[in-house]
Amino acid sequence: MNLVRSELIKIRTTSTWWIFGLITLPLWALAVFFNWLQADALTSGNIGEVPADQADQVQAVASVDSLAANLYTSGQFFGLLIVMLLGIVVVTSEFFHQTVTTTFLTAPHRAAVMLAKLAAAGVLALLFWLGTTLLNLIVAPLVLNAVDVGSQFGNGAVWRAVALNGLAYLLWSVLGVGIGVLIRSQIGATVTGILLYLGGTIGAAIAIGLLAQRFGEWINKLQLLVPSLASSLMVSGAEIPGNPPRWAGAAVLIGYAVVAGVIGVLTIRRRDIS
Repeated sequence: MNLVRSELIKIRTTSTWWIFGLITLPLWALAVFFNWLQADALTSGNIGEVPADQADQVQAVASVDSLAANLYTSGQFFGLLIVMLLGIVVVTSEFFHQTVTTTFLTAPHRAAVMLAKLAAAGVLALLFWLGTTLLNLIVAPLVLNAVDVGSQFGNGAVWRAVALNGLAYLLWSVLGVGIGVLIRSQIGATVTGILLYLGGTIGAAIAIGLLAQRFGEWINKLQLLVPSLASSLMVSGAEIPGNPPRWAGAAVLIGYAVVAGVIGVLTIRRRDIS
């Protein structure tokens, strides 16, 4: 517990966390605005002609459960990127500022130090999730009432989506720590993380869409293999025809996080830090 407290103090005494916090706010606002436009279009029917083979999917996305869950988890896409980067910084800042040797001399059990960093990154990720969730609880009811859907506070699908969103934030912080351990350069790890997240998401979405057109809708289930797409599945609020179930997205993301955490612990135990 003392190690976790020590890691949290390291984070609190740097400007990193509030800089990321300031970056998160406009990105969250952008997400809310986009989700508002989407909800308005879906509820008003202003989405143009829908192909017959996509009618069921559009109907599911336009359902009350899906609309509400989407708004109450606004900001997830960029929020997960932020907490992943924070996880990277928790590890790489030690190497960047050359304090890692002192850390391991003070606490020679490397596995314990690594677990403390994972815990500290997880706490920080949950704080970011809590912050965006509180903002969503204020703004989402206003948007939902504006599109004549109602606040949906009593809807279980909404609270499941919010809880799974918190799990996604936690797991992505673990993935960030794993990347930071494997790539000790702060700049290198940060750039790699951003490219994997944004490039992987956009590239995979395009590739899966093209393959689905050629080989059939079953290809859409491959989005489970992309962590960021698995995260969005978790908070969909409703089962979308042709897409994998929400629990599968959570299971795959947990698997990625466990592997990243184990690799991180084993790597930090064996790697020379001098």
